Amino acid sequence: MKIFESQDILLFAKRIEENGERFYQQSADRLQDPKAKELFRYLAEEERVHRNVFERMLSTMERFDVKETYEGEYLTYLQDYLDRRVIFDSKTAEKELAGVQDPVSAIDFAIRREMDAILYFTEVKHFVSEEQQGPIDRILEEERGHFSKLSDLKKTFEKKK
Repeated sequence: MKIFESQDILLFAKRIEENGERFYQQSADRLQDPKAKELFRYLAEEERVHRNVFERMLSTMERFDVKETYEGEYLTYLQDYLDRRVIFDSKTAEKELAGVQDPVSAIDFAIRREMDAILYFTEVKHFVSEEQQGPIDRILEEERGHFSKLSDLKKTFEKKK
């Protein structure tokens, strides 16, 4: 059984950010509402920044062994999670993006992905050294901020109805 190394985890995290950037940009291009367009463009840029953080982390990373209570514990957990809900998976995102016809449906999709990302990055911290956890904590704070901004924006659209 292959054990993920922290580099593998960060490569996957980088891919999540790339897919998120693509989704947010495509949503911004599709939406007509200027406020929603602006938020989705901002979120696309944020995902690009996060991707760059992971690239920098990867360039300086040394091998780090995960502490487990039994062999393969984190791998099993992470694989089960990823099999059930891949964050911004391009195939799933394309299918769901087709259903994004208005700001509220785009926001709902983005809220679900932000929550998935928060859970994923919380778990990723177990795979990296303490020195590498600071950047992940900052990304978690930003993902939580994205969730809040999306939730607030959704409320404004719901009030318009």
